[in-house]
Amino acid sequence: MPRVGLSPTNCQVLEAITTKGCQENFNLESLETLGDSFLKYATSQQLFKTYQNNAEGLLSGQREKIVSNPGLCKLGCDRKLPITGFIRNECFDPKKWTIPGDYSGTSFLSEDLPSNERNIYIKGRRKVKDETVADVVEALIGALRGGEIAVIYFMNWVGIKVDLVHIPYERHFQVQPEKLIDVRHLESLLNNYSFCHPHLLLEALTHRSCMLPKIPGCYERLEFLGDAVLDYVITFYLYNKYRAISSPGFVTDMRSASVNNDCYALSAVKAGLHKHILASDNADNDIANTVNNFGRLSIESTFGWEIETYFSEVLADIIESIAGAIFVDSEYDKDIVFQSICPLLEPLVTPETMPLNHVREFKDYCRKMQYIMKRPVISTQNGVVTRTIEVEAKGVVLYKYTSTVSNNKTAEIVACNFFLRSLKETNLE
Repeated sequence: MPRVGLSPTNCQVLEAITTKGCQENFNLESLETLGDSFLKYATSQQLFKTYQNNAEGLLSGQREKIVSNPGLCKLGCDRKLPITGFIRNECFDPKKWTIPGDYSGTSFLSEDLPSNERNIYIKGRRKVKDETVADVVEALIGALRGGEIAVIYFMNWVGIKVDLVHIPYERHFQVQPEKLIDVRHLESLLNNYSFCHPHLLLEALTHRSCMLPKIPGCYERLEFLGDAVLDYVITFYLYNKYRAISSPGFVTDMRSASVNNDCYALSAVKAGLHKHILASDNADNDIANTVNNFGRLSIESTFGWEIETYFSEVLADIIESIAGAIFVDSEYDKDIVFQSICPLLEPLVTPETMPLNHVREFKDYCRKMQYIMKRPVISTQNGVVTRTIEVEAKGVVLYKYTSTVSNNKTAEIVACNFFLRSLKETNLE
C-alpha cells in the first residue's frame, strides 16, 4: 500500500477488513458506507468534467462499471486483497489462522488426529465472496484519514483513476437566465448563495420536456453530479457526528433515511421549488400530484424513507441538479454545497427522529427466525406496480401479502410494513 499523508490507525484498518461474519462488536459497514459515498463522488466529478458532451445516461453507465461490485472486486483481486489473508470474514479460530500477507494461497490449518494422538495441522482453504472484496475496497477508502488527496492517491493505486482538479464547464446560453427564472429569489432559498454563472441555475431547473434552442441542456447532467456530491457530504456529516455513539449499521440507516428521492422531493415542495421548474404540461401534472400528496403529510418532517406514497422524481432531481450547479459554480467546493442545500433539507435526521427501516427489520427478523423469504413476484401494468412477498417456515406459508402502488420501492416498503404489523397483531414472536 502506498504511504501518503496521514495513515489510518490500526483500529480503522482492522474495522475496514472485518465483516459481520466475524461476530465482533465492530465491522466494516460504517466505513464501507462512507467509502461508497466518496467513491461515487470522486468518480462522478471525474466523469462529469472529462466527458462534457455525454448525456446523463452514458455517464451513469460509465460510473456503474467503476463502482459496481464486480468492478471493485476485480480491482481488489488485482491488488491481491483476497489472497493475502487480511480480509476477516469468519469468527477467529486459532487453528485456521495464518500469517497475514502470505501469498501462498487463501489457506488455513485444519486439525488431523492420527493414531499417536498428536495434533497435526494440515492446509485448508477459506472462501471470500466477490461482494465482500468489493465492500473491503470501499471500507479501506472510508478508513483513510489523510484528507481527500490521500484517498485519491489510494484509489489510483487500486486502479480507479481520478483527480480533484477543477476544469471549467463549457455551456453557451443564448438567453439571460433572469428572463426565465427568478435568480435572486432562488439564491435566497439557497442560504443566499450568489451564482457567478446564473445560467447553471437555469440549466438546473430545465426539464428535458422544455428544452429550447437557446437553452443547450436540461438538468440531467447536473443532477448526475449533484446526486453524488450530496450523497457524500451528507454521509460524511452523519458519519462524523453519530458514528461514535451508534452501531455499525446505524450510520447506513441514517444515510438511507436522509439521502433518498422522497426526502429530496419533500424538501423541494416545502421550499416551493416546484414553482420554478421549466417543464411541459405532462411533467407539471406529475409535480402537481406530488404537491397534493404533500398536503396530506406533516410539513414538520422531510424524511421520505418510509413514506407509503409516490412522489415525482423530477422534484428530487431538482434538488440534486441545483446541488450540482452550485458545485460547478463554486469550482468544486463541496462544503459550499452542503451549506447551501442543508437549509432546504432541515430538519436533518437524528438518532432520536430516525424512522425505522421496515425493510431491514423485515429481513433481519426472517434471518433471525430462519424463515425462508421467497423471491418477490413483481409485475407492472399501466404504471402501477404489484409486488407479492411470501415467507415460509418448514414448507408452511406463514405470511403472504400483495401491495399495489405506483413504484417498486414503495411497494416493498408497504409489503414489509404490513408483515411487521401483522407480526405484532398476531404475536407470532
